[in-house]
Amino acid sequence: MGIRTIRTEKEELLRKVSKPVKKFDESLWQLLDDMKDTMYMADGIGLAAPQIGILRRVFTIDIGEGIIEFINPEILEADGEQFGEEGCLSIPQKYGQVRRSNRVKMRAQNREGEFFEVEGEGLMARAMLHEYDHLEGKLFIDLVEGDLIDAADR
Repeated sequence: MGIRTIRTEKEELLRKVSKPVKKFDESLWQLLDDMKDTMYMADGIGLAAPQIGILRRVFTIDIGEGIIEFINPEILEADGEQFGEEGCLSIPQKYGQVRRSNRVKMRAQNREGEFFEVEGEGLMARAMLHEYDHLEGKLFIDLVEGDLIDAADR
């Protein structure tokens, strides 16, 4: 089990745009395995590579239906609207209300480099867009409408 350190909002690296993955090899597989372990250990539903200090276009999501690994994702469609609470492993104990698309369709690659498409609604769409933002150097706090709320005040 490879648990990595989750970077926090104070680190400039989280504000940088990630680079595409070009090599689908054992080092990528180890990264994906470590990301999964780190995400589960932190009790998260998503984790992007920049959050563990790796500027590559990779994220993992598990909203309770099994893990999905996204490599070099691109948004194909996004529509509808939802408004709800978000948090982030890189901004511990803080939450805020964020407006996002309610449905999103992404194309990505798996750990072998094969392309696939995923369509998500509700929580899945929110998670996909949240993690995608990390690859673009954006944090959910950039989108919060209203104040950030401490976990103790929820």
